[in-house]
Amino acid sequence: MNQPQILVVDDEQQIQRALNTILGQQGYRVSSAETAEKGLALAATLLPDIIILDLGLPDMPGVEVCANLRAWYHNPIIILSAHDAEKEKVNALDAGADDYLTKPFSAEELLARIRVALRHHSAAPAKGETIITSGSLTIDLARQMVTRDGIMIKLTVTEYKLLAFLAANTGRVLTHKAILQHVWGYSDGSQMEYLRVYIRQLRQKIELDPHNPQLIITESGIGYRFIV
Repeated sequence: MNQPQILVVDDEQQIQRALNTILGQQGYRVSSAETAEKGLALAATLLPDIIILDLGLPDMPGVEVCANLRAWYHNPIIILSAHDAEKEKVNALDAGADDYLTKPFSAEELLARIRVALRHHSAAPAKGETIITSGSLTIDLARQMVTRDGIMIKLTVTEYKLLAFLAANTGRVLTHKAILQHVWGYSDGSQMEYLRVYIRQLRQKIELDPHNPQLIITESGIGYRFIV
């Protein structure tokens, strides 16, 4: 069976060499591009299982590259960003990226993020699939029901809409803006506390230990992700 194909789009030769070595040692098939133009062309040709995309490319902003990819590419995109690029990082996630790594990062963290992205992509609900399961928790999108061990969990309309959006994007980091826009129809940052209240309420109902959540994970300063 072929190992996953990974496309690295980064203009730093040192990063490219390091990633080629690290990923190659794990058996991944690796291709590299140093510009957005070449990266987009290789993505279309190779249809890689995952793309690692730097935000600081010389010929096109990484956010724009991500948006272009998302018009047709449905596999995971992990973005690389510098410490001072948090706004760009959030914008890239809003444009469709699945996860991010902040430079400098360790080989272990990179490999863990890749494994998680691939696993969650394979576990994510296919188009038209209506049942999402995480441990003993089951979310039935068609019937709008949430159960644990067959026992119904009562959610408000908003709580359910929030949970369904998170679960339908299993493994992806969803930004505060994306969640606010989808659930409430606006992305005003002044409503952040409103979102936190609903996340807290939801955790109280679906987490085995709400103080140590295992399903709805906080990405500090960015948003949330749902884990199976």
